[in-house]
Amino acid sequence: MQVELAIVGAGIAGCSLAYFCKDKDIILLDKASLPASGGSGAAGAFISPKLGKKSALLELTNEAFNFATKFYSSNFPNYFDKSGIIRLPKDIYDAKNFTLYQEISGGRLLDKNALKEFGINDEVGLFFEDGGVCDAQGLCKALIKDIAYKQFEVEKIVKENEFWLLISKNETIKAKKIVLATGYEGFKGLEYMGLHGIWGSRGDFFCENDITICTHKSVSVSIKKDGVIKIGATHLRAKNAKEACTLCDGKPLEALLQKAKEFIFLDNLVLKETFCGMRSGSRDYFPVVGKVIDTKFMLEQYPQIKKGYKKAPLKFKENLYVFNGLGGRGFVFAPLLAQWLKELIFESKAIDERVNPNRLFLKWARKL
Repeated sequence: MQVELAIVGAGIAGCSLAYFCKDKDIILLDKASLPASGGSGAAGAFISPKLGKKSALLELTNEAFNFATKFYSSNFPNYFDKSGIIRLPKDIYDAKNFTLYQEISGGRLLDKNALKEFGINDEVGLFFEDGGVCDAQGLCKALIKDIAYKQFEVEKIVKENEFWLLISKNETIKAKKIVLATGYEGFKGLEYMGLHGIWGSRGDFFCENDITICTHKSVSVSIKKDGVIKIGATHLRAKNAKEACTLCDGKPLEALLQKAKEFIFLDNLVLKETFCGMRSGSRDYFPVVGKVIDTKFMLEQYPQIKKGYKKAPLKFKENLYVFNGLGGRGFVFAPLLAQWLKELIFESKAIDERVNPNRLFLKWARKL
């Protein structure tokens, strides 16, 4: 099989990119038989802005939030419940800044009495009417409805003339261009990006309460749909699933429930299903989207980089790209960044510097 573009990894990043590139000759590959079988499928998939003082990460997140809400509402309304979302302060010190947060990120300030009407116990909150929650697995399936998908576990990637060879035990696929959207399971050569796993847990519960709005404090609680609410959080940094399960002590939902009940009234919950999975974060918490540096070449040709030399021209691996490090906000970031990456791959439009992986290379090299 030969294609123009192969996307490796069918989480929300890979599925979003596939959607934006659907007019091209592409294939989406994943080791699982269905998309969103890893961290994306276990996500709460809450669509919420970032709160805090002005920063580049806050501006990027809220730009992506505005793009995502319009994108999902226009194209996938059946998989996005635009119920609005209430953000609550982390502690009493955070609460004092909520007026400032409103000036920066917008939203409507709610006092204690207004929150009480939603069954929420807190002193202050910010309501964002465009926020909500996605059906994680349903959305990923819908994104790739008409796109070639193949269960394919990549064991090796080799460059041969103008093609990349993706090699599994039983088959080889040729692609002119490759995007690695494999989450925390990064390939060799991506070490400089500092990708790591962030374990997330979610519980779907049958609930008697009539919950009509999503809420987030230290964990997120969704609206009730078909009698079920979702409670979830991305909360443990771990190398792999085994380590995360050890840290959770086999009870991933116990702490989430306890935290949720501190700020919202929940009565007679009955567990329907538990979801757990690993998200991927980067060293500086920004996503990594763009070209991949040929680190072997750079270190061999410019060994002085390890001592802080900054003027060496970067050499990239031809037609190899990465789409990773979305952390616990994958469903917020994915649509906007997928559009940016498509424009880089097919139109040679420069990637936004806030997500460009190049920013991480020199610091990594110096640490060697």
